[in-house]
Amino acid sequence: MVLNKADLRPDLNEIAAEVGSVAPGVPVAIVSAMAEGGLSALEPYLVPRRTVALLGSSGVGKSTIINRLLGEERFRTSSMSDAAAGRGRHTTTSRELVRLLGGALLIDTPGMRELQLWSGDEGLGRAFEDIEALALHCRYPDCRHEGEPGCAVRAAVESGRLEARRLESFLKLRREIRFMELKKDAKARRRQEKATGRRFAAMVKEIKRHKPRYR
Repeated sequence: MVLNKADLRPDLNEIAAEVGSVAPGVPVAIVSAMAEGGLSALEPYLVPRRTVALLGSSGVGKSTIINRLLGEERFRTSSMSDAAAGRGRHTTTSRELVRLLGGALLIDTPGMRELQLWSGDEGLGRAFEDIEALALHCRYPDCRHEGEPGCAVRAAVESGRLEARRLESFLKLRREIRFMELKKDAKARRRQEKATGRRFAAMVKEIKRHKPRYR
């Protein structure tokens, strides 16, 4: 997780701690693309024969970071279109792969308007290992942590061992995964129904073609 524009926020250390509590185990790098030596926190990731991509909303400074790493203004940048709302202009409109001086490969991407989940329960479990570990102590093996008696996860929230926002994020992502799975199943059923309909129509056509004609 890269927190850019450290020169604009004196409280970035507090923000980094907050981010770390939401995504345990994910390294947080505080950088400033506009400051001298402000990208040193990225050096451990930019090694030869490794490809790295910068993903984020428009206006966070992805192209500016790459320009500083290249030592030249190769990519066009622009200021925030609405600083109050935190919206940036979509300056980058296509993906581009560049080679840095140290040999690392870096991909500049357009600003993301939407981020969707692609992984199922396995990915959810890896992202929330702390909740999965607590869930082993719930009274019911199929506890959903939504008010069931004997829920160890809810008890951890009440005692302060687990942040309520962490559990809220877990429940929200789980709902989204369920929705995507139902949506995927519905599409699969529709494809199957269409395929069955085409096969049936082809079979009827073949029967009619070979049906003997009587006068």
